[in-house]
Amino acid sequence: VINSQLIMSALIIQIPHCNTLPPYVPGFIPYKELQQFKVLAVYMFFLMCFGLPINGLTLVVTAQHKKLRQPLNFILVNLAVAGTIMVCFGFTVTFYTAINSYFALGPTGCAIEGFMATLGGQIALWSLVVLAIERYIVVCKPMGSFKFSTNYALVGIGFTWIMTMSCAAPPLVGWSRYIPEGMQCSCGPDYYTLNPEYNNESYVIYMFVCHFIFPVTVIFFTYGRLVCTVKAAATQQQDSASTQKAEREVTRMVILMVLGFLVAWTPYATVAAWIFCNRGAAFSAQFMAIPAFFSKTSALYNPVIYVLLTLKHSQKTAYFSV
Repeated sequence: VINSQLIMSALIIQIPHCNTLPPYVPGFIPYKELQQFKVLAVYMFFLMCFGLPINGLTLVVTAQHKKLRQPLNFILVNLAVAGTIMVCFGFTVTFYTAINSYFALGPTGCAIEGFMATLGGQIALWSLVVLAIERYIVVCKPMGSFKFSTNYALVGIGFTWIMTMSCAAPPLVGWSRYIPEGMQCSCGPDYYTLNPEYNNESYVIYMFVCHFIFPVTVIFFTYGRLVCTVKAAATQQQDSASTQKAEREVTRMVILMVLGFLVAWTPYATVAAWIFCNRGAAFSAQFMAIPAFFSKTSALYNPVIYVLLTLKHSQKTAYFSV
């Protein structure tokens, strides 16, 4: 049997207390698995071809519509930046490694790719948190009449980057690590092992609680309050018809963005949590690969939702100038 140990380690992961990284060297790949790598390469090429233009279109639409160049929309530009990062530094690497049928860039390349992929996903998540809070403040008016200025918008963007770095940077400096996952064509944090040298367990708990459960809870709370406020205003006719309609349109847009993010990332988070809680259980590479690569579609969701709804309602954007 040619390279049977390599094939098993690459295609079937059984890691009860493993302290070694998956292989970064090529090996014999059966025809069936080779076809899977080709499908993955085609899929990543598709995401690259559409991801970069659609995120660029978000910036173009914002630049062309004066009413969209308002502080409340700065965070949407931040979302486009997150998508661009994922495409340029994540999708391209995965495409290259899928063509080679293994992670051809070595441990250093894995750390860089894992960092960039985490960076893009976390910027998107925390941008949605800030977006939710901003809409909540403007629509629900918990602080009364509030003028949302450029300074507040920049603080919000700064906050997203601080929170993102607090999640993406630790594996680079010894708190956990980035390793190839799934079909070994992309990298992510190590939630497979209990390696005490990297304190993986504490990092994974921190990541799930502080960088998934908490932000998602904030999003659900703020949008729950926002939807109730919009409905109450419509019932009581507190605002003009045009203002109510604009608020409903914006509310629908951001809710669709949140749903898009959750649809993309919840399967990945769920599978990762299962692996973390069931170390030693055998599972195929595809079990992790499918949700991992499906999550990458999030780079397309938000700009598509934003661009389509913005173009549709470009003449009714008075709300953005609040």
